[in-house]
Amino acid sequence: MILLDNMTPDEVAKARGITPGSMLLEASGNITLENARAYAVTGVDRIAIGAITHSAPILDLSMRVTPKKTGRA
Repeated sequence: MILLDNMTPDEVAKARGITPGSMLLEASGNITLENARAYAVTGVDRIAIGAITHSAPILDLSMRVTPKKTGRA
C-alpha cells in the first residue's frame, strides 16, 4: 500500500494513473467530509479523513481496581 499524503485530487488521480492496479493507494491529509467525493472518484482504494477523530469530543474515563475480599486473614 502506498500512502498519498497531502495531495490534491488531481495529484492523486495522476498517481493512480502511473501506479499498477495491484498496488493499493490511500489518500490522506486535508481530506474532509465535504471534499471526500473528489478523492473517491480518482480511483484511490482508501481515504483517511482525520476530521472524524480530530473533532470528536473528549471523554475522560478512569477505572479503579480494588482487591476482592476473600475472607482470609
